[in-house]
Amino acid sequence: MSSSVSAQRDKRGLDYAIRSGLAGGLAGCVAKTAVAPLDRVKILFQASNPDFQKYAGSWTGAYRAGLAIYRDAGARGLLQGHSATLLRIFPYAAIKFMAYDQWRALLIPTRDHETSLRRFSAGALAGMTSVTFTYPLELVRVRMAFHSRIADKGGRPSFLHAMSHIYYETAMPGPSIATTTSTKHTFERLPILKFYRGFTVTMVGMVPYAGTAFLTWDFLRAYFYPDGNSKRSSVAADLAIGAVSGTVSQTVSYPFEVVRRRMQVGGLTRPDRWLGWRETVKAVYASGGWRGFFVGLSIGYLKIIPMTGISFAAWQGFKRVLGL
Repeated sequence: MSSSVSAQRDKRGLDYAIRSGLAGGLAGCVAKTAVAPLDRVKILFQASNPDFQKYAGSWTGAYRAGLAIYRDAGARGLLQGHSATLLRIFPYAAIKFMAYDQWRALLIPTRDHETSLRRFSAGALAGMTSVTFTYPLELVRVRMAFHSRIADKGGRPSFLHAMSHIYYETAMPGPSIATTTSTKHTFERLPILKFYRGFTVTMVGMVPYAGTAFLTWDFLRAYFYPDGNSKRSSVAADLAIGAVSGTVSQTVSYPFEVVRRRMQVGGLTRPDRWLGWRETVKAVYASGGWRGFFVGLSIGYLKIIPMTGISFAAWQGFKRVLGL
């Protein structure tokens, strides 16, 4: 028991946290780069970009959409918004994996405390922690990926262009959000709030997504390595377990993601006002019924399975390299 307590104490140390965060950040960058083209197409589908709606709804649609982007803008078009992705994903993944190690050590100090609820809670809290700090970068990335062209200019939107566009938006809350004088003054005084479009639905969706992902990861590793010696796991095993974790978590949380994307691009599709959660849910349902909440899920699987597998496997690999 003393060695177990000592190990947990080490995991709560600053040195361990920094190295764990570094391993997680690098893993996130590797995984995101591998699936960047699929991510661009998925965002265009989710946010109902009018230039790409004709491709949505089939497995071949994602391929045809990718070809259309490539013909129009080349390889750079497939990676549009990826610079913002990397700026966001390193701190996001670093904080998420570091926070998971810390939350897990706090909630599960010994193997006797291992329960599905504690595993789920550690993952959910880790995801919520990372989103809180990195959400503005996520919004800028989505805006960059959503643009198929810049009105009256042509070309690709830059990171600074997307940021300035969000900052100077004049949209106010819609019918589902109170539009009192104090609320309007708040948005005027704190334009930083414009970078948190869709934040509430993101936080709600992060609970099942991150919680289920880490629960599945932890459960499967405990199942295949009951002696607790997961160091024996191979890269292939980590990839497979990570892929299954991503598949389960994506399915559970996908409707939240669709709503979030619609809210994030609200300043472009409805520049006159700020779209609220209820209004967005109603709009999604009105346009596609319950299937509307799963538009792009097929491409989501194509993206999330390799991305999560690579992310978890790379995380473990970098942790080994860093001596964790």
